[in-house]
Amino acid sequence: MAIAVASGWFNALASAGTSRHTISSQRLFSSPQISAARLIVPKAASKSQNPKKRTPKDRSRISSPEKEANIEKLSRRSRDERQYSNADDYNDTKNAEQPQSTTFKSFGTQRKNAKGFMGNLKDQQVEAAKIQDASFLNAVVKVYCTHTAPDYSLPWQKQRQYTSTGSAFMIGDGKLLTNAHCVEHNTQVKVKRRGDDTKYVAKVLAKGMECDIALLSVENETFWKGAEPLQFGHLPRLQDPVTVVGYPLGGDTISVTKGVVSRIEVTSYAHGSGELLGIQIDAAINPGNSGGPAFNDQGECIGVAFQVYRSDDVENIGYVIPTTVVSHFLDDYERNGKYTGFPSLGILLQKLENPALRACLKVPSNEGVLVRRVESTSGASNVLKEGDVIVSFDGVEVGSEGTVPFRSTERIAFRYLISQKFTGDIAELGIIRSGAFMKVHTAMNPRVHLVPYHIEGGQPSYLIVAGLVFTPLSEPLIDEECEDSIGLKLLTKARYSMARFKGEQIVILSQVLANEVNIGYEDMSNEQVLKFNGTRIKNIHHLAHLVDSCTDKYLIFEFEDNYLAVLEREASSAASQCILKDYGIPSERSSDLLEPYVDPIGENQVIEHHDLGESPVTNSDFGFDGLQWA
Repeated sequence: MAIAVASGWFNALASAGTSRHTISSQRLFSSPQISAARLIVPKAASKSQNPKKRTPKDRSRISSPEKEANIEKLSRRSRDERQYSNADDYNDTKNAEQPQSTTFKSFGTQRKNAKGFMGNLKDQQVEAAKIQDASFLNAVVKVYCTHTAPDYSLPWQKQRQYTSTGSAFMIGDGKLLTNAHCVEHNTQVKVKRRGDDTKYVAKVLAKGMECDIALLSVENETFWKGAEPLQFGHLPRLQDPVTVVGYPLGGDTISVTKGVVSRIEVTSYAHGSGELLGIQIDAAINPGNSGGPAFNDQGECIGVAFQVYRSDDVENIGYVIPTTVVSHFLDDYERNGKYTGFPSLGILLQKLENPALRACLKVPSNEGVLVRRVESTSGASNVLKEGDVIVSFDGVEVGSEGTVPFRSTERIAFRYLISQKFTGDIAELGIIRSGAFMKVHTAMNPRVHLVPYHIEGGQPSYLIVAGLVFTPLSEPLIDEECEDSIGLKLLTKARYSMARFKGEQIVILSQVLANEVNIGYEDMSNEQVLKFNGTRIKNIHHLAHLVDSCTDKYLIFEFEDNYLAVLEREASSAASQCILKDYGIPSERSSDLLEPYVDPIGENQVIEHHDLGESPVTNSDFGFDGLQWA
């Protein structure tokens, strides 16, 4: 499990229902001393009240202590700023008082040196005037988004809509950049320029969930009159000044905060499922700043503000998406006409810092990382084997601690090189296999997730058979149902299993809509269905195909631990329309299941059980305890 938790105040801004915990999967710290750390995605307050979520059962929404130790993207929709501080402080009021005492102490120190304080104040006023007159501020716009998120527990409907605000900026060619989480599940997006009282409708062209970037366009030419797009700058250096501009809470006009670059490294992206290059800054990033630009002293954009890190032990840690990641997103869109994602090698790695381990693997020098496991869906599955040692990537040497040279005097995680590739690119790997050095080539493709972090198309698939509701397991569903409701065994599969082929899903019986035809099964919920009439299920579409083509007298569903649910086929068919009418459900299946079924691996290929007992894999292995994904 991860050890960072997202701040509660964002929970009111971006999702319907009560507090929701999207479990990301990377440990930010291995030290047990750091508790209640929170990596969060800031977003402005919503203008609609959060309705109480209605579910088929009275499910508990109480967060477990284990949940409060994860990197999460939370959302809250409330304009009451008192909730921000209250929800942000998971401890007692003593912790909440600490920043006040610190501020008071600093103020007292300034009064002792009043002359110096007044001089600094004048300098700050002059600097503020320069920023106020800067033309680049006019390229920053306010985003108004109306969201309608899917209801993953009741997948045939959506949740009540809500609104939120964020920031964006002009990049030329009639386009704007913002964060993906600012326009997630959008039904309407509007933007307003600084000093203007007119809102213009914007269209979302592309969303990169893992990099948390979205591309917008505005067709109205009036919006672009006199507009000057921002210019992108280079990756900054440590201690370089940085200015964050946006429309956060606290007012309706544009806001400017200043700080310096504190750190540049591969970091966890709370909205996505992986790690990419990130810039850590100490300038304030608040709800509403999301999607706004960060500038250097030359007025060049060096990145996009997108998340902050909250902890009782740290303060003033914000993150900016650097221009290298932004450029990759834009180039990907230009190449393919859509966003295809950041590629992955699909391998689990182990560091080789121990000399005896290197000697055992016949690695002659202090270099390389060990391949512990290769995903069968990865392009590297045909060229790499367990036990191989990767010593170079495209000619760049890989150190034994899993890092590569970065700029002149720095080193960075090996994953950085992989993230520079595009889908379909070929990478050259230098490996040591059984003591012999060789070079191999592999195609780069995005990683295939057995349990997705985001639902493609927005609406989850579902199938209703005689009141039995089947749907694929996903992180948003786990988030909505809460971990206690999902169960330990299913959570273990979600965290530790890998996809064996593209298109594989864990299909679960989420609930049973009570009816005479399904008497005795009413209490079943969140159980994985393994087989239908003896055939192992590959995905939700496969299950629908099996049910449609069945001519047997009985429909036999086999679940975990040999639990059976048997229905009469003709009785089930006769009862289906009545059940749909009683529960107000428009269709027995989602629209995507109406398409012809295409088998992802072939009809005759045998599917084995997921092996959880050997080399368990979870995203929390990224980069710690000697393990990391690449």
